[in-house]
Amino acid sequence: MRLTSLPVVLLLTLGAARSQEFDFATAWREVAAEFHSACDQGKVVGGSLMFVRGAEVLGFETHGAADKAGRRPVDVDTIYHWASCTKTLTGIAVMQLRDRGRLRLEQPIVEFVPELRQVHSEHGPVGAVTLQHLLSHSSGFRAGTWPWGGDKPWHPHEPTRWDQLVAMMPYTELEFAPGSKFSYSNPGIVFLGRVIEQLSGDDYEVYMDKNVLRPLGMTRSYYDLTPYHLQRHRSHSYLIDGTGERDLGPDFDTGITVSNGGLNAPLPDMASYLAFLLGAVPEDSDAAAVLPRESLTAMWQPVLPTSSKGGEQIGLTFFLQERNGSRFVTHTGGQRSFVTFFYVHPESGTGALGAFNTSTAGPVMAKMRSACMEKLSLAMLRK
Repeated sequence: MRLTSLPVVLLLTLGAARSQEFDFATAWREVAAEFHSACDQGKVVGGSLMFVRGAEVLGFETHGAADKAGRRPVDVDTIYHWASCTKTLTGIAVMQLRDRGRLRLEQPIVEFVPELRQVHSEHGPVGAVTLQHLLSHSSGFRAGTWPWGGDKPWHPHEPTRWDQLVAMMPYTELEFAPGSKFSYSNPGIVFLGRVIEQLSGDDYEVYMDKNVLRPLGMTRSYYDLTPYHLQRHRSHSYLIDGTGERDLGPDFDTGITVSNGGLNAPLPDMASYLAFLLGAVPEDSDAAAVLPRESLTAMWQPVLPTSSKGGEQIGLTFFLQERNGSRFVTHTGGQRSFVTFFYVHPESGTGALGAFNTSTAGPVMAKMRSACMEKLSLAMLRK
């Protein structure tokens, strides 16, 4: 999906004209004003917000700069880092391999990654950890990829090679019995990336480009370092702490953890992803062939409650939230001062995207996700 450079007013007019039972234009103006106010209060350097119905973009808003020193404002082509939202695409790739008979979700991860047999466990054999446990963050593995805080200046951002993770396995332990509870784990998703590589024979990035990004029409999406022809669109990220504001630059390498959080994309490409999730692609299209509908919706079945308030649950890499008795399918991301979210609301056929390039944007992201859910998606059902 490529969003043309239509004026926002025209987008709003089109959205309102096609929604006879809901005054979208008025509601979107209120959400957009809240977006700008929240960004200002949160000292966000740059951000974008988009609302879709199926494959149609109903609202798009930008705030601030993609490159402050270069005086480059955020626009429709701005490319953000989507961090942990990447996990959901990794989950889709695993389900592709399942549907092709290459794996079963109940298989132990050690059958694909035998190095994990070195992990210690006081909660039964490591061989009890299955692919489904990894997909649902219930494996027992720790949260962070590194077993330390990364607070030293010489610490790399993430492990760059598989052998670095293997070297840590004898010093790793399961923290609880697999399947007994939810506990968010980045390494668990990295191990799934390794499974994709082992079974496909492709590097993770190559497999994903061929089997997910390209058929979905996400032509300006990529992993890790930005291609030369897209560098003029890449957003910088900004760290704000007690010492002030620091420009971290546009690029960084997520290394071997790419399957956990390496995706970069502009919002129109991510809107193509939401159109696929919402089933708003032609049945005979390449996008529809990425994953059968029944396999995708199986990923949205609750597995375990999370520790979050409001009854949130985890499915297979997707989080599930109930609001007013209606289910939202969602994920958020945060890495190297980029903060992102997406959700789809199957009942109304709508979804939203938000991306910010500043470390202080966490509360802004949460506020705007809730605003889009309550004032747009749910409001469309009520009226």
